[in-house]
Formats: sequence, structure tokens, C-alpha cells
Amino acid sequence: MHTYRVGDDVTVLNDHLEVPGIGFLPINAFVLHAREPVVVDTGVGLPDRDFVSVLSSVIDPATVRWIYLTHPDRDHTGGLFKLLEAAPQARLVTTFIGVGIMSTDRPVPLDRVYLLNPGQKLDVGDRSLHAFRPPLFDNPATVGFYDDRSRICFSSDCFGAPMATAELAGSADVREVPAQELRAAQFLWAAIDSPWVHNANTDGYRGTIRAMEAIDADVFLSTHLPPAIGLRTPLFEMLADAPGADPFVGPDQQALQAMLASFDPSAAAAV
Repeated sequence: MHTYRVGDDVTVLNDHLEVPGIGFLPINAFVLHAREPVVVDTGVGLPDRDFVSVLSSVIDPATVRWIYLTHPDRDHTGGLFKLLEAAPQARLVTTFIGVGIMSTDRPVPLDRVYLLNPGQKLDVGDRSLHAFRPPLFDNPATVGFYDDRSRICFSSDCFGAPMATAELAGSADVREVPAQELRAAQFLWAAIDSPWVHNANTDGYRGTIRAMEAIDADVFLSTHLPPAIGLRTPLFEMLADAPGADPFVGPDQQALQAMLASFDPSAAAAV
């Protein structure tokens, strides 16, 4: 993992995972340096990752007041419970469904939970965070937010894209990726992460895009994309066109055996 700054208000805690045949998927968490500091998501929980240690290079965890969980998928909750221990003043911002999902894995301290639904806002001292449901999502508990002071939109998985290289997955500016290559990668991610988009009611789906377009954001921060700065038009054009993109069909058993053979021929024979 490594960290970098986006303007004066946000630090990105960047990680990535290589997905065979797909590319290098960025996995970002964020620190919003508000008067009441906010950590947005907590990365993956792999044994060689230590989210709280990396966070400590950016901010003293004991000063964190809010942990904003955009949704409880495993690539967002990896460091959550260790952070709750290290940040005793912090409240966990999620939804009723989010609490239910997390509770199937381990108990959630309900006295530290703050339930926030789309359309509501959270006061973090020097700004308000306006919660919304992004147009593309893979989890029913997903809630992004718009920071009305920095004019940064935190979109959760929406706008994500696998990158061609690990270096691009760790980039601080997605404009390093050629525009057409980025558009194709975002269509691929939309088809993988939100396959329902190909069957969505067109009018209803476009309504969610119009609602997000009304947000006066200059910067869009996604869990699975380098920061998108000055790219409003292509981002929303991608959302509008996503239902017509090619559906994703994953590898089958034959492809898995070929993949394993490229790593270790004896492993493929055993499958």
C-alpha cells in the first residue's frame, strides 16, 4: 500500500490486486481531513496487509471520529474491526442492511453505529457529507457521499476500472490512461460489478444518473479507480452507455485449467 494526497482535504490509501485475465484493480480507502476526521472504507484483509499501520502514517487513528463504510464487501472492511479498536472515539457510518451483512461475520458494536441513508447528511464539524446511492453498485448497502466543502464526490465502486499495469492502479490521476482505454475498462468493470445494469429499467436507471449529475463535484473518488479530476462529461457518458456494453462472461473450468497450467502444470492436472 502507498498513500498520496488529493488537494488539501483527502489522502488516498492505495492498494491493488491483480485479477488474472482482467488487469490490476485499484482498491482505495480515503482519509477526509475534516474537523472531525473521516476514514472512508478500510481496504482488504489479506494477511500481509496492515491497514491501521498504513493509516497511522497519515493520521493518528485515535483522532478519527467517523469510519464511513460505503458498503460491507470484503475489499472495504479488511481493517474495520482493528480500526474500531484503534479509534475508540469513532462512529461507524453504515446502513441497517450494512449492519446485518457484517453481523453474519462477527458482532458489530451497535452503540458505535451511526445509520445513514441516501438523501440524508452527516455533519463532520466543518462540512456536511451528503449521502446518495450511486447509479452503479454491487451491494444493497452501498451509500456514497458528496463533501460540500471540498466538492469531492466519493462514489464507492461506481466508475471503477481495472488498469493495465500495477503502476496505473497506483496512479494519482486517471487521466494517465488513454480515454478510450479507460472507457472500455469502465464498461468491463460495470459488467462485472453491476451485471444487473444490462437488464435495468432504462428510465429509472437514467434518473439515478441525472440525480448524481446534479452534484456539483470537481473530483470523483472511486474505490476502484485512480482519482478522476476534470472528467465529469466522460464519466457520465460512460454511465449512460453502460447498459448497452457487452455483458461479462467469466472463465470456465477449461480456462481455469489453462490458467493454472501457466503457473504450475502439476496444479492444473489435479483440478
